[in-house]
Amino acid sequence: MAKQLYYEDVEVGMEVPTLEKKTSSRQLVMWAGASEDYNEIHYDKDFALGRGLPGVIIHGRLKAAFLGQLMTDWIGERGKLKKLSASYRKMDAPGDTLVCKGKVTKKYIQDGEHCLECDIWIENAQGEKTTLGSAVVALPSRG
Repeated sequence: MAKQLYYEDVEVGMEVPTLEKKTSSRQLVMWAGASEDYNEIHYDKDFALGRGLPGVIIHGRLKAAFLGQLMTDWIGERGKLKKLSASYRKMDAPGDTLVCKGKVTKKYIQDGEHCLECDIWIENAQGEKTTLGSAVVALPSRG
């Protein structure tokens, strides 16, 4: 985990350090078991092809988890992930290199918490945004 991030260290427009992920078929099977999402499009190539897909695709909720990791790795142990949302725009396949990115869009204090709002997303190797999302985090203050 990265060093602790403080509210005073962040400015609107600041980029979240990227997180690169490369999934495997094994990881998708493990995720299916852990999340109880056993839809065959995530692990059975013939089934996925039969449904008109280009092959096995990564679970949307796994991509959301990657975005959650992006944020929690960045904010440090004393930071708090308050809200996370994700919208799946394109399919990704096992073996694809996915790059999770983010940018701070708002900084404010609410109910005594030092909060940031961020746009977050996942890009494929072609630079296309395949998953869009947002996050709200609370950070400790140096003051």
